[in-house]
Amino acid sequence: MKKRSGKTVRAKASSRARRSSTRKTGVGAGNTVFLVGFMGAGKSSVGRALSQLLNWDFEDLDDRIERRERRSVAEIFRESGEVQFRRAERDALQNILDDLRGGARVIALGGGAFVQESNATLLNASNVPTVFLDAAVEELWQRCSKQAAEAGAERPLLGSQAEFKKLYQARRKSYKKASVMIPTSNRSVEVIAAEIIKLLGLKKIETRVEEGEVE
Repeated sequence: MKKRSGKTVRAKASSRARRSSTRKTGVGAGNTVFLVGFMGAGKSSVGRALSQLLNWDFEDLDDRIERRERRSVAEIFRESGEVQFRRAERDALQNILDDLRGGARVIALGGGAFVQESNATLLNASNVPTVFLDAAVEELWQRCSKQAAEAGAERPLLGSQAEFKKLYQARRKSYKKASVMIPTSNRSVEVIAAEIIKLLGLKKIETRVEEGEVE
């Protein structure tokens, strides 16, 4: 996924995305959108671009988890294990869904969040649209490897390309249950964000009132 070039996507891919937008009922204009997908799918970069186009807030679910737990995701995994992290993840998601009227928001979910049955059940019950950002596993591997190298960070899932691919294939079955599937290969984040707006009929907030300001 390129950040600035807006290459034309094959008609087949675009039509597939449009067809997938009608797979579920209740998909349409709203004030909350959840982005799902594997590591390297571009959930944060697309989410920020989408929020800017709509003048909505953007939030990463992992950031909310860290604020609530007062420690990083890595620390939760290391000190308490995955079971505790998934519990904290579900609680943070429930917290967001309990406040759907708190403002217009674009929310990026962690790579494993939508795969958890309890989280998927919560999202389906709330009737909010979910968008699966899709790309070939080889491209996801390249993106993640490049990002890790540039940041000088170690990511456990990048230890083996075979294991990376295996996990991707297992999770993709769940990702495909999202309301909309958007192909991201060779597309700019702006083009992807614009397509999401069109498919879901999202509306831009023309004027935002900051706390303490007079309308």
